[in-house]
Amino acid sequence: MPPLTLEDVDFDLPADRIAQYPAAQRSQSRLLDASGSTMVDRVFDELPTLLREGDLLVCNDTRVLRARLYGHKPTGGQIELLVERVLGGQEVAAHLRCRRKPQPGAQFSLVSAHHPLEPLHATMLGRWPDEHGPLFRLALHDEADSDPYAILERHGHVPLPPYIARPDAAPDDTRYQSVFARSPGAIAAPTASLHFDEALLQRLDDRGIERAFLTLHVGAGTFQPVQCTDVSQHRMHSEWYEVPAATREAVAACRRRNGRVVAVGTTCVRALESWAHTGQPQGETRLFILPGFDFRTVDLLVTNFHLPHSTLLMLVAAFAGLDRIRVAYRHAIDNRYRFFSYGDAMLLARMSSTTLPTLP
Repeated sequence: MPPLTLEDVDFDLPADRIAQYPAAQRSQSRLLDASGSTMVDRVFDELPTLLREGDLLVCNDTRVLRARLYGHKPTGGQIELLVERVLGGQEVAAHLRCRRKPQPGAQFSLVSAHHPLEPLHATMLGRWPDEHGPLFRLALHDEADSDPYAILERHGHVPLPPYIARPDAAPDDTRYQSVFARSPGAIAAPTASLHFDEALLQRLDDRGIERAFLTLHVGAGTFQPVQCTDVSQHRMHSEWYEVPAATREAVAACRRRNGRVVAVGTTCVRALESWAHTGQPQGETRLFILPGFDFRTVDLLVTNFHLPHSTLLMLVAAFAGLDRIRVAYRHAIDNRYRFFSYGDAMLLARMSSTTLPTLP
């Protein structure tokens, strides 16, 4: 198998295919069924008919933080914070956007997204995770609360991705979260999860399709394109994950009954395969999945359409086969599917269990 190149995961996408808003109803997004030898256009609420009794649906229960804050330095210069991690106490690790990077001890005034008259401040403490780290360590100060999670929930903005060319609005508070989001820590949604609603979950239950949860806190690195000509040299960003004991047992039980493990999103693939390859059910993962990867857990994948040159597009190419992904993306563009976070979805089967289509 020749090594993957950036050209292999490049494609031209008309700007009007990038979804700026979610579908009117979560489960009424389109679903490209690319799990067989032909491409079939469906609606997402048909998913239960494509699965079997005894299959196991694994979902990421991470909750997106209101991680974006705006403010200014004492000199008046504008700043933007994107909180990547809550570190403990009042401290957070954040991306910082401003004209000149401040020194430790500098203080900023921040403007609350929802309570603009309430005082809110941040103090620069240094770099993270060390003095040469890419992120900044800051302390958040709010007279009403010292818990960074509570501060962000009360004052922050929904951190919409850079390709959504509008400010966040009230509907994003719910629509950029999955209906099963409960563990706060992500700064980007596990977008395949956004298509599920309570009615669809009930229909899955009624068909005997089991469900389990894990947590992977999606970081800003998910939007970082690979720029190395030799893609294997790309340094993968780190994300925290946990596959709890109940989910590990659910996977084992699924195997015993010859069911299929269905990952809802690439984040679930990374968490499940990190556990399968290391034996560690929780921790930091830098797993970079490229063609030739030995998938040990996941049989089917529900996923959105991903950015060119992204590690996520490389992951789905490894999972379903590069030729299949090329055909699927070409079909999706030609048939006006909506792309990226608020866009449509596709269903993929692991390459070893499918018949690859022929490239036209």
